[in-house]
Amino acid sequence: MAKEVVNPDELVVGEELDHVRIITLNRPRHLNVISSKVVSLLAKYLEKWERDEQAQLILIKGAGRAFSAGGDLKMFYEGRKSKDSCLEVVYRMYWLCYHIHTYKKTQVALVQGISMGGGASLMVPMKFSVVTEKTVFATPEASIGFHVDCGFSYMLSHLRGHLGEYLALTGARLNGKELVVAGLATHFVPLEKLPELEKRLISLNVGDENAVKATIEEFSLHVQLDEDSILNKKQIIDECFSKDTVADIIKSFEVEASKEGNEWIGPVLKGLKRSSPTGLKITLRSIREGRKQTLAESLKKEFRLTMNILRTTISADVYEGIRALTIDKDNAPKWDPPILDQVDDEKIDLVFQPFTEDLELKVPEQEDCRWDGKYENSAYAK
Repeated sequence: MAKEVVNPDELVVGEELDHVRIITLNRPRHLNVISSKVVSLLAKYLEKWERDEQAQLILIKGAGRAFSAGGDLKMFYEGRKSKDSCLEVVYRMYWLCYHIHTYKKTQVALVQGISMGGGASLMVPMKFSVVTEKTVFATPEASIGFHVDCGFSYMLSHLRGHLGEYLALTGARLNGKELVVAGLATHFVPLEKLPELEKRLISLNVGDENAVKATIEEFSLHVQLDEDSILNKKQIIDECFSKDTVADIIKSFEVEASKEGNEWIGPVLKGLKRSSPTGLKITLRSIREGRKQTLAESLKKEFRLTMNILRTTISADVYEGIRALTIDKDNAPKWDPPILDQVDDEKIDLVFQPFTEDLELKVPEQEDCRWDGKYENSAYAK
């Protein structure tokens, strides 16, 4: 397990050891949630090290028992009455996500524990993502009236079959073994061996992908799914979650739930029905669009969705969801509207509408201006 870094005041610790660079997410008591300051520090280190010829290998890990539990929900909730209070952090995070996906140096994520939502966007895109028996992954955003973001409408939509829709709509958890089999992580290493692997990678002191891979494979185990793994339910998932609408997905899932041996569906179905109807509809459409989009297109779309959701363009469900989950903790959200049939598809269209060009997320796809498009140079900062 990653130890807490010496200086508890630093939210993100960056270390430089010859040709190796180490990022430690250092808010262990808060499960390393991602705040505005965390995003800025990550971007600063990653840009600096990509430009640094001495830097060859980047390691990223979390202090304490979590890798990262994702975005700071209380930050969003506390900003609900101030216009666009979280716009800057959202812009910077999605802009950073593009650079993480397309990074020019070899990156290794050492993921010892919880890796959820935006936190998992620091794991999945890495060249190598190492998970353990304690790793827990989920994208539970739809359940609180939000949507899968930080590039996950792209990443989940490109998984085999309709597993992406299943994970996005249900917020189902995957363990370390399942992550490797699903293609969301590259290697499974027992937790007790993770510190030793980190030391070996540091002593390797090179970014050569084959050398890094060989080193990780000295520690990694071949994974075998548990018999009751959700990944062994592929036929049911593909049958149900290929349907065109959320309502049809739920109906199909209900039919499967009534069949012998499918007792596992009951709790999943219950959670699905308790989720925000608006969040579910937005999420399904976003995943479906992600199948046909580039990463850049998906991130731009996610930026529009996030800003429209935070601005309560069609519903305030996201704030009600956060209130019920993390503020009052009554787990009794009052959705508006409360049922799927009352969620107007024309209203859903509104949150997907493109912004004017100057207000879109700027994703620099040309190599010669790769680190352009920063928030401070955007129309929002003027």
